[in-house]
Amino acid sequence: MKKNFVLLLIFVLATITIAEMIGFQSIPLGPVTIGLLPLVYAILLTMILGFQVFRKGIWKKVYSERNVNFAGKYLIFIMLPLMARYGADVAPQIREILQVGWVFIIQELGNLGTVIIGLPIAIMLGLRREAIGATLGIGREGELAYISEKYTLESKEGRGVLSIYIIGTLFGAIFFSVFAPLLLDFGFRVEALAMASGVGSGSMMSAASATLVARVPEMESTILAYASASQLITSFIGTFTMVFLAAPLQKLMYKRLVRSDNK
Repeated sequence: MKKNFVLLLIFVLATITIAEMIGFQSIPLGPVTIGLLPLVYAILLTMILGFQVFRKGIWKKVYSERNVNFAGKYLIFIMLPLMARYGADVAPQIREILQVGWVFIIQELGNLGTVIIGLPIAIMLGLRREAIGATLGIGREGELAYISEKYTLESKEGRGVLSIYIIGTLFGAIFFSVFAPLLLDFGFRVEALAMASGVGSGSMMSAASATLVARVPEMESTILAYASASQLITSFIGTFTMVFLAAPLQKLMYKRLVRSDNK
């Protein structure tokens, strides 16, 4: 057990070192420039080495079930310093944030998009109760906790939210690190994109805000402050939005969509 744990730590340090050596890279695609963070390379590397074909010998020990469960269970402790950083980034820009505070509140209504847009698409694709877990939100810790308490993770709803949680963990940061600078090239204001970075996922927010900072370094303090404030508000108000707005709306839509589908 101790040997496998030591291998896991060595693997993590080696992955971080390789990713940082590659560093931030800009890839021009016509008029659009996509920025890729070291975080993206770290995720891609660990994903590739986690494929079954590579899980032999030492890699089999690194990706043992015990190590995977340990990493998932204690991920929150790694995120705690990031949460503290949110507060440190918000404080210097608090006056500016308070001036546009109502925008942060209204932004929470965007969390209903997963229900309004995602649920009908999921039903069309053939999902049923799995769609309830998959479209309640972006499938992070809040949605995971709500679905597990209400339906259990062994239920169809639980399988739905777990699927989105895994997909978000694997591809969320990669998507956000590409999508944020892409929208910047299409003319969106950097403040709006920074605000939109706080979707309730620390890794996604970090990926989006870091690529924006790399593209507009002179606005680093504003970008980090807006992204951090948005993340904090989403983590707090987003829970109430999910329970009192998203869940009832989803229940109503699901009944009507499934009923009409069965006619």
